[in-house]
Amino acid sequence: MSASDFYNMTMQEQKLDCLGMGCPMPVVKAKQALPQLADGEWLSIDVDGETQVQNLTRMAQNRGYYVEHEPLGENFTVRIQKKEQPAAEAEQPAADSGHTVIVFGSDVMGQGNEELGHILMKAFCFSVTQMDVLPRRMIFYNDGVKLTTKGSPVLEDLRNLAEAGVEIFSCGTCLKYLNLEDAVEVGAVSNMYEILEMQMQAAKVIKP
Repeated sequence: MSASDFYNMTMQEQKLDCLGMGCPMPVVKAKQALPQLADGEWLSIDVDGETQVQNLTRMAQNRGYYVEHEPLGENFTVRIQKKEQPAAEAEQPAADSGHTVIVFGSDVMGQGNEELGHILMKAFCFSVTQMDVLPRRMIFYNDGVKLTTKGSPVLEDLRNLAEAGVEIFSCGTCLKYLNLEDAVEVGAVSNMYEILEMQMQAAKVIKP
């Protein structure tokens, strides 16, 4: 991170300019900056999208930090207060038994006949709802994000899973590329850094 990216705003607050940066760069730069702060200091991050606000908020809350945000004209400022954490809670938790993540890179299952692939995907998502042990998270990227958006044939199953406590995430870059940013019907919007982080934390990763 260059000196121009990170500079003192006050003795108690540092500022990070992430305007114009797409996901996952605001999260990456915030994670680089936080270790430079003393306990109790604030990091202020300027971003230009609500998805970046959500990603930064989730990252901060997962680490036990206080976080708030406010409009900055047409943009946003996210403020994170660094707090000292017990060593056992610092950084990433280790993978635990039974922690399963399912990742969807397509809206069809398998290769070959596309119509059959849609049928199989619908059957797969329904089958997940019938498992005695549910996955911790379900992650959707590339054409897989179509499954979490308006008109998806598996929305009912995904909503049932979300209500049962399964965390559902769709890649924000993928949604933007496919013009589906306003069509998400279930779960949260994520970024590639967080998607990789969630898979690395998992004891098991399944790809249908």
